[in-house]
Amino acid sequence: MRPSILKPSALAMALVAALALPGCSLAPVYHRPAAPVAQDWPQAAPAANAGARPLADIAWRDYFADQRLRQVIALALANNRDLRVSVLNIEKARTQYGINRAALLPTVSATAGQNAARTPSNMSANGEAVVNRQYNSGLSMSSYELDFFGRVRNLSEAALERYLGTEEARRAQQISLVAEVANAYLTLAADQQLLKLAEDTLASQLATYNLSKRRFDSGVSSGLDMYEAQTSVEAARNDVAAYTAQVALDQNALTLLAGASVPADLLPQGEIGAVTQLADLPAGLPSTVLQSRPDVLQAERTLRAANADIGVARAAFFPSITLTASAGSASDRLSGLFKGGSGAWSFMPQLNLPLFDGGVNRANLDIAKAERDIAVAQYEKAIQTAFREVADALAQRATLDQRIAAEDALVAAAGKSFRIHEGRYRAGADSYLDALVSQRALYAAQQNLIRTRLAKSGNAVTLYKVLGGGWQPEIDKSGQLAHSVD
Repeated sequence: MRPSILKPSALAMALVAALALPGCSLAPVYHRPAAPVAQDWPQAAPAANAGARPLADIAWRDYFADQRLRQVIALALANNRDLRVSVLNIEKARTQYGINRAALLPTVSATAGQNAARTPSNMSANGEAVVNRQYNSGLSMSSYELDFFGRVRNLSEAALERYLGTEEARRAQQISLVAEVANAYLTLAADQQLLKLAEDTLASQLATYNLSKRRFDSGVSSGLDMYEAQTSVEAARNDVAAYTAQVALDQNALTLLAGASVPADLLPQGEIGAVTQLADLPAGLPSTVLQSRPDVLQAERTLRAANADIGVARAAFFPSITLTASAGSASDRLSGLFKGGSGAWSFMPQLNLPLFDGGVNRANLDIAKAERDIAVAQYEKAIQTAFREVADALAQRATLDQRIAAEDALVAAAGKSFRIHEGRYRAGADSYLDALVSQRALYAAQQNLIRTRLAKSGNAVTLYKVLGGGWQPEIDKSGQLAHSVD
């Protein structure tokens, strides 16, 4: 039986008409939830500068002043495995979005084939075996859904938002990586200084111990001074061993973050300097400033996707129409496949009207609404968490300069006290106990000063992170975007 046929031009017209049919969306109109945080930064925060450049717009290369640190961060962005996983998740989500978006357009395929059937002689009319052949070729459209109620478009919208959410997740991962590398670098620098301080203290205490021992051997002093000096020597020796191990652990942590061995010439050298260039705080309400954080944007993308999923669930209550069509030519002979009169077509629209599903569609809609409410709560929690992190960083920043000034003064005073008591001991005017007490006070003050300077540098890194800075893509020498994490 020869199938009935529509000309290829007629199939094209049918496709254009199907694509031109208007559709509506049953998804709720999206409104960004109000930020559940205070309208102003805490009292401890310094005044914002209306002309300040937002930290989210400052590339990390412009923010970190130390050249070695910049190279270590670049090494980490190129080799860190966690960041590489984030990039691969983006590729996965991008592909999934492409699959969902493709459903908005009909799938058209070119077909060509042959059907052959043999009728045995005992079943043919003339008693001879007969072979029947049919050749066909043309274009076909398979199960294209007319999106009257926006089901397919909302599926595509949800996939797009999830894809963009993975982009934000990668940006958040990069911010965290930059901050972790900077903090690990600063911690290594601080522990190197603590090790150097312990070594200098050990050398000084060894000299004092040798002097006490000579005095004891000559009978000038009792053994008490010698043994007190020895306790100070052994304590300093213990600190040298502990900080030597800690420096090695810090280097291992930095290597893990960098994803490769860090060259020795890129390791910290000397004291912790001005490794960052902290811009003035941007003006504006916390709710607007925090919108630049990728983790907040990711939470909002998830909320938008959940909103679109409600439209998908609502569309299941309404009829759906799918079209299957083909157009081409058919013949019982290959030579006659494209001759006049061989045109063939088929058109099979299908209407699906839900009548009874036992409450499945209603349950799916309730689930979609619950997922949307969960996403709203998660978005609000992301805003609150971001606000708290910034507030904490600002609270520390407001007092760090005062702490460093106090520690500097304490080191200076403790140093003078130690030099006076040590001079009196060497002159034989005092016992070593007073010098030992003042030396321990100086040592503790010097350690605290190093740790406070580390806290100030770490606070600058933290503030840059929590305000959403540091995610900008790499730019190569030609001015093109470079995927440094690929």
